[in-house]
Amino acid sequence: MTDPVGKLPSELDQLPDRDTEETAEWAASLDAVTKAAGPHRAAYLMRRTLQHAEGVSGLDLPKLLETDYVNSIPTSAEPAAAGDEELERRIAALNRWNAAVMVTRGSKYGLGGHISTFASAAWLYETGFNHFFRGKEADGSGDQLYIQGHAAPGIYARAFLDGRLTEAHLDKFRQEAGGGGLPSYPHPRRLPWLWEFPTVSMGLGPLSAIYQARFNRYLTNRGIKDLSASHVWAFLGDGEMDEPESTAALALAAREGLDNLTFVINCNLQRLDGPVRANFKIVQELEAQFRGAGWNVVKSLWGNAWDELFQLDTTGALVRRLREVPDAQVQTYQTRDAAYIREDFFGKDPALVEMAKLLSDDKILECFHYSRGGHEPRKVYAAYKAAVEYKGAPTVILAQTVKGHTLGEGFASKNANHQMKKLTVDEFRTMRDLLDLPIAEARFADGQVPYVHPGADSPEVRYLQERRAALGGPAPARRVHPVAPLPAPAEKTFAAFDKGSGKQALATTQAFVRLVKDLIRDKDTGKRWVPIVPDEARTFGMESLFPAIGIYSPMGQTYEPVDRDQLMYYREAKDGQILNEGITEAGSMADFMAASTSYSTHGETMIPFYIFYSMFGWQRTADQMWQLADQLGKGFLVGATAGRTTMTGEGLQHADGHSPMIAATNPAALSYDPAFAYEVATIVKDGLRRMYGEARPDEDSEVFYYLTVYNEPMVQPAKPEGVDEGIVRGLYRFNEGEGAADNPRIQLLASGTAIHWALQAQQLLASDWGVTADVWSATSWTELRRDALEADAALLRGESRVPYVRQALEGAQGPVLAVSDYMRQVPDQIAQWVEQDWSSLGADGFGLSDTREAARRHFGVDAQSVVVAALAQLARRGEVPASAVKDARERYGF
Repeated sequence: MTDPVGKLPSELDQLPDRDTEETAEWAASLDAVTKAAGPHRAAYLMRRTLQHAEGVSGLDLPKLLETDYVNSIPTSAEPAAAGDEELERRIAALNRWNAAVMVTRGSKYGLGGHISTFASAAWLYETGFNHFFRGKEADGSGDQLYIQGHAAPGIYARAFLDGRLTEAHLDKFRQEAGGGGLPSYPHPRRLPWLWEFPTVSMGLGPLSAIYQARFNRYLTNRGIKDLSASHVWAFLGDGEMDEPESTAALALAAREGLDNLTFVINCNLQRLDGPVRANFKIVQELEAQFRGAGWNVVKSLWGNAWDELFQLDTTGALVRRLREVPDAQVQTYQTRDAAYIREDFFGKDPALVEMAKLLSDDKILECFHYSRGGHEPRKVYAAYKAAVEYKGAPTVILAQTVKGHTLGEGFASKNANHQMKKLTVDEFRTMRDLLDLPIAEARFADGQVPYVHPGADSPEVRYLQERRAALGGPAPARRVHPVAPLPAPAEKTFAAFDKGSGKQALATTQAFVRLVKDLIRDKDTGKRWVPIVPDEARTFGMESLFPAIGIYSPMGQTYEPVDRDQLMYYREAKDGQILNEGITEAGSMADFMAASTSYSTHGETMIPFYIFYSMFGWQRTADQMWQLADQLGKGFLVGATAGRTTMTGEGLQHADGHSPMIAATNPAALSYDPAFAYEVATIVKDGLRRMYGEARPDEDSEVFYYLTVYNEPMVQPAKPEGVDEGIVRGLYRFNEGEGAADNPRIQLLASGTAIHWALQAQQLLASDWGVTADVWSATSWTELRRDALEADAALLRGESRVPYVRQALEGAQGPVLAVSDYMRQVPDQIAQWVEQDWSSLGADGFGLSDTREAARRHFGVDAQSVVVAALAQLARRGEVPASAVKDARERYGF
């Protein structure tokens, strides 16, 4: 059954049609056009009508997700050139050349490097540097640039031209060990004065850029710093957009109207090994994806050489053919002669056959081999200008280029060009002629291809530096502004945990949240805290912060919350302090990164803490933790509901038994597993001192802290005297066992919630077996190991240093038994530096759903298991009878 207009039932059938006769007339008109002028004309009229309805009449209609495969901005609508085009062409040529020389020279050492990416994207960067990218001396904090990792050689080449790098630097590309070398990709930790954002772990750059733009608005809306003049630019590859992180937050950017953000996607149609969408069209796919998410889309696909072809296209056949040719075939045209293109491209349609007769072979090759929107500065300038002037939504620029452009026929559009690391001398000669560079033949005489610099006082360098001065200084650049250390919070805030919890049971997760609540109230530093949580605030007991400091929303609160009559109601505010991200650990980490590096990006020190299910932290977003380390971020990561046996009933996917092990692999992460509330307070206090206060000369302040905290309520003891150093360094004796002097003795080392089992085992060993046990709190197995590794390194330098763990345990009688709620690898990190006999217990294997007691018995880490393991260790030494182990197993029901 069909409706009066002759179409199948649709959602429109649910809407009232107030004039069915008029509706039928419109449908009949469309049918008439289709019959008289063809379906393509009818489709064109429909799209024009929709465009008029949205753009002129202002009607609220669903967006078209895909437009024709042509430029969004026609040549006639392009703005006039803004600078000296000839000088900019010469600058771009020099940068192309020096980038290729740098990588080629490095290739003789087998160091790798990439030249084809920058060759395709050169004008995307040059146009930005010449006219758009604001430096650090500009209003706000300038712009934030996320440079595509594989384009790094071109950025180095530009820094060489403007005097920030020398030939010696370029010749040490990827040779950092002796100092003075250049890292392979944007690595702020390796070259902190130049690189601001690490991007080469593909997919993390676009995600981080979105949250950086969002954090800029957060700082502005909270009144901390006006960043309304700052713009975030993210340069991406079309192959990179396959990464799920690349598109994970597109809707957030549109929802919050981040018109301070522009993605520039270099659509050279190639991945690392071949075409991005061999049988399809990646530009069209991305356009639909971004439009569907609410972004403004600007396509810059074809250069000026195509204007003549489009003018000849009176039937729309050319546009239709461009839309249907798959990307891999476009690549093939780049490498074939004019005869092949005439037959395969133009020969498919009679109208195109006639068009081709009007075109010379040179014209066809110019269009299909060279003329792309991303290779022409006027096209790129028009796209960038449209992006920065667009309001209400972020913009993505889809710029079509040729990978390997200007490097010669051996590189352009070849599937293998990502792995091609060098040009021959003859290929450089061809490149010189193509770029019209004044390089004398004599400079090739020794077979070494020269770098080219026109001189510090040349027109090119003066122009480059003048443009950068006008835009606020060099870019990219990273600056650490001279910010005074933050004042330490009041001592009473931390001391409140020293007395213990009395008879009240308190989980360390609760203790951490209470501590942060008090710190946020601090008059000097409270506003600097940035609480970040992925939709689990109530799980962690943070709901009292909702009405107190608000949840950030650029819209404020446009509704009345359902719990408004309750004390802890859900309050959103434009100046809210909490970043409650919804169910996205990756988004929360991107938030954390933006906040944790605000001290350098914006000269505003912020103190982020990101609290999450520990199981969904390091194993889920460890790549971002490395990005954080590379970006020199600071702050507190908090793995809540930690441990493999504390999550009663939740089971395998929630049972974290390994996050401290993963954290231990990150050199910038200071990983702690505190057992008691006072340990949490002591560690946070020291972290604030080290990261934001007066760090000691021997300390790296550009670190971040990882704390595991538990959801198991326990009575919190009072803080013993003189344990602060041990808490921070990773180990101290919590209590000394009581017993006869000749009793067998053992040292129980435990971390986190496991210390409670160790304390129970201490009592059982004493009462049931006449064994005296000392209990130690190992707050950080990782810091103990790192200290020991440093001691080993000192020995190689001829220095004498005793590892702290050995100092702490010096004179402790008997063997050592270590226990934790994590896999045994975690405590075993320090085994080789412990002089006493070593053994360990841990929760190895998969988690499971059950009570805490049952889970601990299953993994063999409960108090009774600790007793049996301790007796077994002592029996091996002959200090208790071997039968004691068998008796203990029977007594405790093993």
